Amino acid sequence: QRGGKFPKIPVVRVRPNDKDAKMKYQECNKIVKQKAFERAIASDELKRSVVDSLDIENMTIEDDYAGPKLEDGNVTLKFMKDLMAWFKDQNKLHRKCAYQTEEITICGDTHGQYYDLLNIFELNGLPSITNPYLFNGDFVDRGSFSVEVILTLFGFKLLYPEHFHLLRGNHETDNMNQMYGFEGEVKAKYTAQMFQLFSEVFQWLPLTQCINNKVLVMHGGLFSEDGVTLDDIRKIDRNRQPPDSGPMCDLLWSDPQPQDGRSISKRGVSCQFGPDVTERFLEQNKLQYIVRSHEVKAEGYEVTHSGKCITVFSAPNYCDQMGNKGAYIHLRGSDLKPEFHQFTAVVSANSALRKAYIRSLNSYGLKRMISAR
Repeated sequence: QRGGKFPKIPVVRVRPNDKDAKMKYQECNKIVKQKAFERAIASDELKRSVVDSLDIENMTIEDDYAGPKLEDGNVTLKFMKDLMAWFKDQNKLHRKCAYQTEEITICGDTHGQYYDLLNIFELNGLPSITNPYLFNGDFVDRGSFSVEVILTLFGFKLLYPEHFHLLRGNHETDNMNQMYGFEGEVKAKYTAQMFQLFSEVFQWLPLTQCINNKVLVMHGGLFSEDGVTLDDIRKIDRNRQPPDSGPMCDLLWSDPQPQDGRSISKRGVSCQFGPDVTERFLEQNKLQYIVRSHEVKAEGYEVTHSGKCITVFSAPNYCDQMGNKGAYIHLRGSDLKPEFHQFTAVVSANSALRKAYIRSLNSYGLKRMISAR
């Protein structure tokens, strides 16, 4: 006895050769570890972000508040100047402005439609630290101004590396660029070496983007098999041309379908996945919904799988003949509820300039490239 207490000595130490004591000790040890594991899981499940408990949208700013206010939820230079002056006079910023988060704009396929890209920036504002963008692949091919689109997007990526994001699409690949025009366009405007450089850069583009641990964005869609986790996605070797099957291929090529299960893709590669596949993936990875692109939609976007699979497409009047609208999405607030914004094609600019551009390309003997579009 030490200090009025008996020391805790396992029976197996006192009777090391007692098989029954040893077996019971092992069983007891398993139970203790299991209980500890269950407590750890329970504590993780209870750890919710403070953001989840906020109802920012329903917070009201009182009429007598005279301080700085966000402009459509965004921090601007004027807001920051007003804020510094407001703090200098020892005033308090309204709690709604203190809580409120900036939004991000997600755009889908642009496919070389440069004047429609400019229209997006006209409607939604230029990219900036306070106006971040995510472009979800297929920047090039089919449209006549793919070089202009991709150089503009790369420029903004260099200008705002933490607030301007580009994901790889199935058209940021060599075989698609050979068939649908980008390689020929680059060679006509620059050199074959320039195309090789684009090809190398495309291989480093990320395949997915996870926003606030709630929304996963990819160009194509989900997987041909269940069980893929976010850690599995992070481990994909993306610095290559995509294989004909597997998770990398699926992220670039798959499409949703209305019925449960999976089916053979109409594209001849990857698969089509149903609402049950989406539900299982989201549940396993603790996500709310996915955003993808890859398919032209009449309204520019489509919400399927009970709101858990969203498609956004940002090339209006696709290929100068589909007549579809384009769209982009705003995600803001604690719940990241999507807000859809539609727009129509810049018809006069695209059509007239495209015709002039085709005439110039024909002088390079690139009629085959145009017909493939």
